[in-house]
Amino acid sequence: MVIFTLLSIVGIKNFGHCQEKPNVILIISDDAGYADFGFQGSKIMKTPNLDKLANKGMKFTQAYVTAAVCGPSRAGLLTGKYQQRFGYEENNVPGYMSKSCLPDDEMGLPLNQKTVGNYMKSLGYTTGYFGKWHMGNADKYHPTKRGFDTFVGFRGGARSYWEYNDQHPTDKLENRLERNFENYKEAPDYLTTALGYEASSFIEKNRAQNFFMILAFNAVHTPMEAEEKDLAQFPELEERRKHLAAMTLSMDRACGKVLDKLKALGLEENTIIIFTNDNGGPSDTNSSNNKPLSGTKANHLEGGIRVPFLIRWPTVLPENSEYNLPISTLDILPTVFAACGGNPDALESPDGVNLMPYISGKNSYRPHQTLYWKKENRGAIREGDWKLLRFPDRPAELYNLAEDISEKNNLAIQYPEKVKDMYKKLFEWELTLARPLWQLQRVYEGKAMERMDKYRQ
Repeated sequence: MVIFTLLSIVGIKNFGHCQEKPNVILIISDDAGYADFGFQGSKIMKTPNLDKLANKGMKFTQAYVTAAVCGPSRAGLLTGKYQQRFGYEENNVPGYMSKSCLPDDEMGLPLNQKTVGNYMKSLGYTTGYFGKWHMGNADKYHPTKRGFDTFVGFRGGARSYWEYNDQHPTDKLENRLERNFENYKEAPDYLTTALGYEASSFIEKNRAQNFFMILAFNAVHTPMEAEEKDLAQFPELEERRKHLAAMTLSMDRACGKVLDKLKALGLEENTIIIFTNDNGGPSDTNSSNNKPLSGTKANHLEGGIRVPFLIRWPTVLPENSEYNLPISTLDILPTVFAACGGNPDALESPDGVNLMPYISGKNSYRPHQTLYWKKENRGAIREGDWKLLRFPDRPAELYNLAEDISEKNNLAIQYPEKVKDMYKKLFEWELTLARPLWQLQRVYEGKAMERMDKYRQ
């Protein structure tokens, strides 16, 4: 395997002067476990298409999201900014929120924030979004009003994988499958399959022009629903884990459909493909496996915020390569914008960076010396290889991730001055942030701490 320190030897083609602008596809899974892919070491999950993508591209071993839950994480990814800067600190889940926050349908990605869709349209790209949105249910937050020409998906944060109809009804409009704006029409197929088909159709339709597409699966988020043909592939697994494996297999097959379409149309050589996940796996609800990481979705241990991450760009990045320094999903917007000819000065105060100088070996420094996380009283800061976690119900913890990826050996007592210094830096960053626009009921903070303790390694 080629690792990043060898990239300058093996050579990366001149990414700054491509003869034609690349297409870009960003694929996002939902609530997947860190270890639940073949390319992440799983011997149980069947992910041949994503494994092939990893073999043909670059794998990032220290990739982070900006939040341990899906709504804020996606807001950070879409804007290239820490979402706390504009008040999107917490999930927006109607029915679960504090009484003091905005009304349910007023919660969403603030309208003064540009998305990667907006930026890519400014470069002349046709843009499409397929799958889970979760950036607000109100019309004003709709994907087609936030930089995306085409939308097939649902506005909410989770829904059934089966078609809603008279026998299987829903009273939540945000859960209905929507085609562009207010054209609600369910798909007869299993939803993951349907999203793969719609994404492939978008590629076919826009084959002659540059396109940017996000395929945001709701797989493998609950409810745990899978097709019988996929369940049959995992007879040895207990019921919930069996469903997770079957749902993962279906998602991989949908990814394969997209990859095959690119190849059939002769587009794969000039298409950047990025794959990642929105947060750590919630092991208690979908039996996901985050090992060797401690923690789960909804907490700031590595298992909640470190995610699988792949980039394939055949004409630029070497096959079967790795990058082993910390990156963030904040970096996706600046990286693809620059790769597609955008002027970095056009981006409005991004927190992410263009990764290409780093992964090419031209810049040997870390893309991020410091990364931050915050959710109410809980917070975390990574500075170099040191990570401090702040909690509401116990003293802060300190870990050296270079030596302790599983966060087993708390070094706070041994290094009190480092704890003090990092604690202060985390607070200084917090002073630059907006107040949260909404928050969940406080009881869920207690549940998050219980979940964290249950799933330490």
